[in-house]
Amino acid sequence: MPLLEGTGVTRFFGGLAAVSGVDFSVESGEAVGLIGPNGAGKTTLFNLISGALPLRTGTIRFKDQKVSGLKPNRICKMGIARTFQSVKVFANLQVSENVLLGAMFGASGGMTTADATGLATELLDFVGLPTAWTTPAKDLTLANQKRLEVARALAMKPELLLLDELMAGLNPTETAEAMELVKRIRDRGTTIFMIEHVMKAIMSICDRIIVLHHGKKIAEGTPQEIATSRTVVEVYLGE
Repeated sequence: MPLLEGTGVTRFFGGLAAVSGVDFSVESGEAVGLIGPNGAGKTTLFNLISGALPLRTGTIRFKDQKVSGLKPNRICKMGIARTFQSVKVFANLQVSENVLLGAMFGASGGMTTADATGLATELLDFVGLPTAWTTPAKDLTLANQKRLEVARALAMKPELLLLDELMAGLNPTETAEAMELVKRIRDRGTTIFMIEHVMKAIMSICDRIIVLHHGKKIAEGTPQEIATSRTVVEVYLGE
């Protein structure tokens, strides 16, 4: 039984099908990539999984429980956390307060302040922000805001982490560091479903890749299968 499974997932914006009849699955312990041209429906699919948008038709199940139709906070507490294409930190709160919010209100629920503080300390060290405890989130660089967003998501103790273009806007050094962070998250036992345009990251991290184009799934397979797919090369990767 897949950890996450979608069947016939469809969402329209006006007359445009942003996601159209997409079937997908993510197994526990996997790292699955989601790629496609801009406007392919990737972030919309993440919004449907996390409850930020309602489906028009189809079903999404997590741990064999239907989550389509539930509010985002319910889905989060079931064990799905995410980051965002455009970083969404609580800009005027301290770095530590951002992570404490994740710890107190995520899937773990009911943590004591002491336990939440201990978890925040551990996670800020894990993502590479051990000295930024009292820094306002707005004062961090983009790369470090992305690290903070990951730490906040991990503080929710998710079984499934949705990463939406974690490496967008990063320089080569920051991208390499972000790739290593994702690999370490996976090594901790967290299942990963990631949208990414940095193909080096997708190819080196993911077990399997799903390709969307104009809201439809056009390919699925191992990194090697996707890299050699004529269809994918023509619509996305290029020669």
